[in-house]
Amino acid sequence: MVAFDRKRMRKRQYFLQEGDVCKYTGFIVKGSARMFTVNEKGHEHIIRFGLESWWMSDHESLINLTPSPYYIEMLEDSELLIISLANALELRTKSRCFDETVKALDKFQTIAMQKRIHAAIGMSAEEKYHDLSHTYPEFLERFPMNMIASYLGLSPETLSRIRKNGLRK
Repeated sequence: MVAFDRKRMRKRQYFLQEGDVCKYTGFIVKGSARMFTVNEKGHEHIIRFGLESWWMSDHESLINLTPSPYYIEMLEDSELLIISLANALELRTKSRCFDETVKALDKFQTIAMQKRIHAAIGMSAEEKYHDLSHTYPEFLERFPMNMIASYLGLSPETLSRIRKNGLRK
């Protein structure tokens, strides 16, 4: 059984667009991505980033076959391994190792999402930036600051002030 297909994607190419039903989960072999929404005023809100060895998908759309409210855009030229839900479920039944890997990744993703929610509702702007810089320092190296600001739910000006004040300390 060939469960995964290899997909090369260019920078700024979409893996998923708002309104489409998500048909695949993508494992990033090389490159990076972002998952985001655009509000009625045209402002982007980044939900998550993806780097090498991370999975990107809209699980709700994939499982429920509903239109996605999200975009998933490649931020660099990228290479992904993609798998459909049907193939993933079949592979999980045939491979205990793959099934255990998916379960472990689901646990890590749940923990990461809980921490992200806590940061969004319970931390100051400075604490959010400090937490991000310690948890995912590679984000600060690979993604533009306007995207980091969107991910943290801050204005670019607020993020600039926090970074400037942090350098003085």
